[in-house]
Amino acid sequence: MLDTPHASDAARLQRVRGRAHVVMGARGLKDLYQQGSAKAMLPKVHSAVPEVVFLNTSGGLTAGDRLEYRLEVEANGALIGTTQTAERAYASVAGGADAEVSVSLHAGAGARLDWLPQETILFETARLTRRTTAQIAGDARFLFSEMVVLGRAAMGETIETLHLSDRREIHRAGRLEFIEPLEIDAGLLALRDNPALLAGARAIATVGLFAPGAEALADLVKPIQHEGVTAGVSGWNGKLVIRAMAPDGYPLRRYVAQVLKTIRQADLPRVWQM
Repeated sequence: MLDTPHASDAARLQRVRGRAHVVMGARGLKDLYQQGSAKAMLPKVHSAVPEVVFLNTSGGLTAGDRLEYRLEVEANGALIGTTQTAERAYASVAGGADAEVSVSLHAGAGARLDWLPQETILFETARLTRRTTAQIAGDARFLFSEMVVLGRAAMGETIETLHLSDRREIHRAGRLEFIEPLEIDAGLLALRDNPALLAGARAIATVGLFAPGAEALADLVKPIQHEGVTAGVSGWNGKLVIRAMAPDGYPLRRYVAQVLKTIRQADLPRVWQM
């Protein structure tokens, strides 16, 4: 009979380690590197814009795991980055370290970069620290989306204890344009029904477009609605930011998909449609 691992055994448990990066030039792929459980795939697409699909072959994250993704599109290039499926952060051993995910994004002069990962699902006692940093040129166009789901409503899960530290930074022409730190822990979850916090939602999302004239798209996005989803749209100084929440991940995903299609005026990556 196998013994259940204790906190003292955490250091001996196998951990996920993975790094993957892709550099795309205006005329095609310039560099691809992958190591460990992090993979980068370039599927055949009908669009003129190439896609990179990142995959964590371990099937999920838990205490002490480390993943690094890096995506770069050089001057006048275009690239779409996404993930093959939802990322899952599972229960962590008591006293274990956070799982850590680092995402580094770069867009050169006149480039277009879309970072559209699928949702992150957090399970009871999960611990995840994620840092996403984008460095874009002054005339680059950068679009991102990020969705977080607290447990699976269809399975009757109600998350009471976890720790999420999720930080996004966007620098345009070397200047900090946008910063969004998010912290969710047991204390916040105990107040989940507070309208100033989660207002009872278990799924939240942020979508952002950073490009000259991005604010003009606010009037196209504001009319978009989906049952059960509450959203706010802001546009100013070359920025368009949408924040949304829902009682479950499915209606939120459908809302975000419609927003992204409206902004991009194009279909989403194929993995989103599976």
